[in-house]
Amino acid sequence: MRPAPQRTAWRAVPAFPHPRSQTLFGNALVRRNSVSHPPERVRSRYRINNQSSAHFITSTIVEWLPVFTTAACCDILVRSLEYCRREKGLRVHAWVILDNHFHAIVSGLQLARTVADLKKFTAHEILGQLKLEGRDWLLNQLEFFRAAHKRESTHQVWQEGVHPQSIASDQMMLQKLEYLHNNPVKRGLVASPEHWRYSSAHEWLTGAVPAMRVDPWR
Repeated sequence: MRPAPQRTAWRAVPAFPHPRSQTLFGNALVRRNSVSHPPERVRSRYRINNQSSAHFITSTIVEWLPVFTTAACCDILVRSLEYCRREKGLRVHAWVILDNHFHAIVSGLQLARTVADLKKFTAHEILGQLKLEGRDWLLNQLEFFRAAHKRESTHQVWQEGVHPQSIASDQMMLQKLEYLHNNPVKRGLVASPEHWRYSSAHEWLTGAVPAMRVDPWR
């Protein structure tokens, strides 16, 4: 008698809602297919070793989920950066927020600790905002993709680490500025860097009211 075939247990992933043709992205209405898609999740091995140096950092939402698609969520990050400037001595030389991550060039004493505190606080605030906005599907994803060792919370908002790169020269600073500011342009979201409101490049736009002004590099 032939033995019955064994069944493989599959872990169900909560389904995303049916995609819409457009989504409100910060202060711009863009095509849904302009939103970036996730690569495989990796654990950062980088550390901020030189606390006195400016660093280019990147912080990404778990599984590259599109959290920053409303102005309210973007403003949480902006306000937190401003708070760290006032209270923790953080200097923000450049920044940009996209749908699922942000880049910044920052410096300051105890930089690693300040960035860690910023991520912890914004994670809590973002979860609250997502509840207010009724984005239950996104909350379900943030719960599902929580790393097993993250037992202090039922959800995980940020991927681990910020991939810091120490800014060693003015030339490197210019390279990172160009890369950072051109992110929205390369994604087809705006025609010019200064047209993206949640970016330090927005300061260049005549008559604009920037969400946050940057600190001088030198």
